[in-house]
Amino acid sequence: MKLDDNDCPCLDCGVSPTSLTSPSHHLLCRLRLLSAMASEIHMPEPVCLIENTQSKGLVVQQEALQVLSEITQPVVVVAITGLYRTGKSYLMNRLARQKKGFSLGSSVQSHTKGVWMCCVAHPCRPGHTLVLLDTEGLGDVEKGNTKNDTWLFVLTVLLSSTLIYNSKGTIDQQAMDQLHYVMKLTEHVKLKAAREESEGELEDSEKFVLFFPTFIWAVRDFTLQLEMDGKEISEDEYLENALKLKAGSSPETQRYNQPRECIRQYFPDRKCFVFDQPASKKDLVHLEELQNSKINPEFQQQVEKFCSHVWETSPPKTIPGGHLITGNLLGKLAVTYVEAIQNGAVPCLESAVLALAQIENTVAVKEAVTLYQDLMERRVKLPTETVQELLELHSQCERETLELFMARAFEDGIYSFHEELIRQVQAVKVKFCTDNEQASRDKCEAALRDLSQDMERRICDGVYSVSGGYQLFKGDQQALVEKYREMPCKGVKADAVLQEFLQSRKALAKSILNTDLSLTEKDKELKSEQDHYERAEQEREVQRQKEAEDKQKLQDQLRSCEEHVLRLRKKLEDYIGKQLEEHRQMIRHKSKEASALFKDGFHEKAKHMYTVSSSLEQEYCNTRKNFTNWINIIIPIMLGLAFVILRVVA
Repeated sequence: MKLDDNDCPCLDCGVSPTSLTSPSHHLLCRLRLLSAMASEIHMPEPVCLIENTQSKGLVVQQEALQVLSEITQPVVVVAITGLYRTGKSYLMNRLARQKKGFSLGSSVQSHTKGVWMCCVAHPCRPGHTLVLLDTEGLGDVEKGNTKNDTWLFVLTVLLSSTLIYNSKGTIDQQAMDQLHYVMKLTEHVKLKAAREESEGELEDSEKFVLFFPTFIWAVRDFTLQLEMDGKEISEDEYLENALKLKAGSSPETQRYNQPRECIRQYFPDRKCFVFDQPASKKDLVHLEELQNSKINPEFQQQVEKFCSHVWETSPPKTIPGGHLITGNLLGKLAVTYVEAIQNGAVPCLESAVLALAQIENTVAVKEAVTLYQDLMERRVKLPTETVQELLELHSQCERETLELFMARAFEDGIYSFHEELIRQVQAVKVKFCTDNEQASRDKCEAALRDLSQDMERRICDGVYSVSGGYQLFKGDQQALVEKYREMPCKGVKADAVLQEFLQSRKALAKSILNTDLSLTEKDKELKSEQDHYERAEQEREVQRQKEAEDKQKLQDQLRSCEEHVLRLRKKLEDYIGKQLEEHRQMIRHKSKEASALFKDGFHEKAKHMYTVSSSLEQEYCNTRKNFTNWINIIIPIMLGLAFVILRVVA
C-alpha cells in the first residue's frame, strides 16, 4: 500500500503532515503506521516453523517464514519445552487467548512434532507481536530416534526471549534428570566463530546469559504444600530451594549438582509457577472444550496469574547491544541456526548476528535511499529558483533518510553500509541537481523563443536593415531582456541561458551594426566596444554566480559529512553503552551467584565465580577504555572518507 502525505497519522495529533518544521516527527509517525499495517497478521491456526523429519532432520518451513517476513514489529518470543504429554500446548493456547489452536491430544501420543508457531497481537505491548513457539515433546518414545531432541531444545533457547519448561508432579531429581538437555548447551552452542586462546580467557558458557532468555518453570499437577520447615513459601522460593547444591565430590553428587548449576548459571532471571490438576481424569480428554464451570477454579486462577506474568514481563527478543528482533529477523535467525545444524556444525551466536547484520544493513541502505528519493520527488518542484533552495530541501530529506538508516541498521559492519548510503544518496542528489539545471534550461530557452518571435519577424521583414536600425535592434533586444528577467520561476540557469542567447546573436548584431548608414565608422567602433564590454560583464556575472553555487554546494557537503559522522558516533555510543550495561548486569549476576555459593558453604565454587566476575570486570574496563580511544581515531577517518565520497560522486 502506498502512502501520501495525507495518510500521515500526525493528523490525529493535530500536526500538519505538510509541515517541514518537524520532519523527524512525521517520519516516525509514518514508519509506525507502515509497521502497523505491515504487521496485521491473521493466523487462523498455528503453522509449523521447524519440522522434525525422519529423512532430512530439522527443516524450516517456508509458510512460517512467509508469515514472519510480514511482521515488521519487534517480537516477544515465548517458547515452551518439556517432556511429551505434559500439557504444554494448553498453556500456549491460553497465552494466545484461545481455547483451540495448538493441538492438545488426550493420550500418551505426542501431537506436536517439531516447533509450531502462532503469532498474535501482543496484549500488553502496543506495536509488538507475540510469537508463541510450541515444541515437540522431549523424550517421545514413539519417535524411536531422539537425536534431534537436544537440537530442538537448543533452538528453543536461542529463538526465545522467554523459555517455559513444563513438567509434571514436583521439581525433584527425576525432573532435573529429564532436563539434562540444559547440560549439553556448552557442546551445542558457541559464542564466537573463532576463539582467541589466551591466558585467563573465559569459557563461552560464562557469557551465554547475554543471549539466553528468561526462564519459567511450570510445574503441572502439583500436589505438594508449598511449605518448608513448617513455613509457607512462594513458588519462586520452592524453585530456588530445588536448585540448591549438595556438598561433596562423589559421582552421584556431581550428577545431582550439574543440571542445577547450569540453570543457575544460564538463567539468572527465573520464576516458577505451580498448577493444580485442571479437571477430572475423564474430562481431561476434552479439556479445550470444557466449560469454565467444569475446570478447577484454583487451576483457572493459576493459569490467569501465569498468563498475566508472561504478558507483562516477557521482554522483546533482542541481541547483545539491545537491537530489537522483528518477525522478519526471527525467521532469518531460525534459518541460520538450522542450516548450521544441517551442515553438522554448532550454531554460532556471533556468526548469526553478523549474518543478520549483513542482511538487515543491506535492506536499511535500500529503504533509506528509496525514502530519500521519494521525499525529494514529493518536495522538490523543478526547477528551484536557487541552488540554495534545492540544497535546503536535500538537507531535510537527507536528515530523515539518515534517521531511518540509523534506526534500522545493525552496528556490526555498519561502516561499509554507511559509506554506501552516502554514495547512493549523493548520486541521487547529483541527478536532482542535473535535472534541476536541465528543467531550468528548458524553461528559459522556451521563454526566450516565445519572447523573441516578434524580433525574428522584424529581422525577416528587414525592419533593422535601415538607417538607425541598429539602435532600434538594441532597444527591442533590451526590452526582450527586461521582460525575460521579470518572468518568475526560471530557475538556476536563468542568467546562463540568457548569456548564451545574447552570445548567439552576436553575429546578427554586428551585421546590423555594419549596415546601419546613420552611423559613422567611429560610432560603429564605439558601439562594438560597448557590446563587447556588456557581453564580458554578463559572462563575469554568470561566472560569479557559478562560483557562489559551487561554494554553497561545498558548504552543504561539509554539513552533510558532519551530520553523518555525528549520527554515526551517537549510534555507536548508544550501542556500546547498552553493551556495557549488559556486561554490568552479567557481572552483578556472577557476583550474586558467588555470594550465594559462599553462603551455602561452597567456597571453591564461590572462589571460581568470583574469579569469573573479576575477569568480566576487567573486560568491562578494557572495553570502555578501548572504545573511547577507538572512537576518537575512527571518527576523523570517517569524516574524511565521507567528504572524499561526496566529492568523487559530485
